[in-house]
Amino acid sequence: MGGKMHRHHLFWPLVVLGALLLFNLIYSPDFFSLAVRGGNLYGSLIDILNFGAPLILVSIGMTIVIATGGIDLSVGSIVAISGAMACLTISKGTDPSSVLLVIGAVLASIALSIVLGMWNGALVTVTRIQPIIATLILMVAGRGIAQLITSGQIITVSNSNYEYIGAGSLASLPFSIFIVAAVLLIASLLTRRTAIGLFIESVGSNPEASRLAGLRSRTVILTVYVFCGLCAGIAGLILSSNVSSADGNNAGLWYELDAILAVVIGGTSLNGGRFYLMGTVIGALIIQTLTTTIYMIGVPPEITLVVKAFVVLAVCLIQSEAFRKTLITRWKKRNYPAEQEVTRHA
Repeated sequence: MGGKMHRHHLFWPLVVLGALLLFNLIYSPDFFSLAVRGGNLYGSLIDILNFGAPLILVSIGMTIVIATGGIDLSVGSIVAISGAMACLTISKGTDPSSVLLVIGAVLASIALSIVLGMWNGALVTVTRIQPIIATLILMVAGRGIAQLITSGQIITVSNSNYEYIGAGSLASLPFSIFIVAAVLLIASLLTRRTAIGLFIESVGSNPEASRLAGLRSRTVILTVYVFCGLCAGIAGLILSSNVSSADGNNAGLWYELDAILAVVIGGTSLNGGRFYLMGTVIGALIIQTLTTTIYMIGVPPEITLVVKAFVVLAVCLIQSEAFRKTLITRWKKRNYPAEQEVTRHA
């Protein structure tokens, strides 16, 4: 039982997440402390969940895309575009505090995000452009689109209903956590309780064989890019509403890379095929916890990304079974050379 446990796809991500949390507890004994103010829970753990919500959403969408053997580099730009569209709509309204205005802004942002996801999917399925190139187009152009929407300025809005999306609370917890839980639940039910998950894994494992078996591979691929765009759009709403502003230049910056790392840390192969949504969620929490840790211990901003890169590299190496076997073999050779010699001659 114990020998099989370390082979479970969630084992090493959970170990790494636990190690990060333990380090934070040692460094700051009140790290796990929770306080209730105004009926809402506050604390470092709550902040990790709240601030990590947009990344988790983007990573869920990225997982489904990668499972088909694709990739989406445009999610960060879609995050920026979604937030910019929502804030622009609200700022242009006659009654900035109107609930209907917020609903209209949210629907406009989500619709635009779906269209952008459909654009990526069409480039991949219709024009047959490789996913990394097809989504790179929107990654580059998307920032320009967001800047056009905001006219190159940071749009600030004042609407308590819109702020509730990213900064509100429900049952003492941040509302963003419930949004993530709902998206994760829907994605899990659709991919694990219906044939959709099997279709996605089939296309990712062998698209040609799936096509010959009668599976509409293009439709599956188009759908996953639309879903990824939707997730990025919702993440953009959470980010912009949390700060009540839209920054077309910096919102969602490097989210695509963090999302890919979260997917890989969670155990999903970049080659496509089998995927693990819960592993991705843990991977995203690892990245957010790492970010929080770096800021807490006071790492200089100019080397933050370097430290983050080294830690992520270490995490990926720890997860690699081949790397662990190599380390164990070398350790045995160094400490038990005679035993190795006998084994070799035997």
